Amino acid sequence: MGRTAVVLLSGGMDSAVAAARARDDGFGLVALTVDYGQRHRAELAAAQAVARALEVREHVVLRVDLRAVGGSSLTADVDVPRDGPSGGIPVTYVPARNTLFLALALGLAEARGAEAIVVGVNRVDYSGYPDCRPEFLEAFARVAATGTKAGVEGRAPRILAPLVDLSKAEIVREGIRRGVPFEATLSCYDPAPDGAACGACDACRLRKRGFEEAGAADPTRYGKA
Repeated sequence: MGRTAVVLLSGGMDSAVAAARARDDGFGLVALTVDYGQRHRAELAAAQAVARALEVREHVVLRVDLRAVGGSSLTADVDVPRDGPSGGIPVTYVPARNTLFLALALGLAEARGAEAIVVGVNRVDYSGYPDCRPEFLEAFARVAATGTKAGVEGRAPRILAPLVDLSKAEIVREGIRRGVPFEATLSCYDPAPDGAACGACDACRLRKRGFEEAGAADPTRYGKA
């Protein structure tokens, strides 16, 4: 069966590009999408579409109710900011989300015998989330090495973040080279019921700027500006 990687597939552009790169690097992909009660439910359909387009070997969707935890505009009845970055860690940060997601991916990777976990975080054009930084990924790699049977046996899956040092424009160009179906992806934090992106939240702003700076057409369907 060759090498296997578990890829955290959110339905957004970054995870789609990271998955395509892992595929092109010779990994068979097991996609993991977490339905965590997020307000942008349309991203779950986007993840399904991306998984089909990339012909992943297996697509696992796990339900984890982070609305019970709250603390974020993505998991509670708090407005999503649409006025641009305000400094500091924004209210769209979901407490410990990447820690939880990587823990689920680690369990799946160990169960499937995967040698890598692929995550589409990047620290250049991002919203200031602490769990998108290299030092966080390095710390989690130590968890994988010390807290699993695979790790104790010297087979802990590597944590791969191929986009961590790329700008959004570089991610767009990378995706175009690898045939990523950007039209199937969704980056918006607060899309309309029909799936149209708002065009004004931080995620939409970063996506728009990435395509503009890459000199490429953005296939996103935007609703209200």
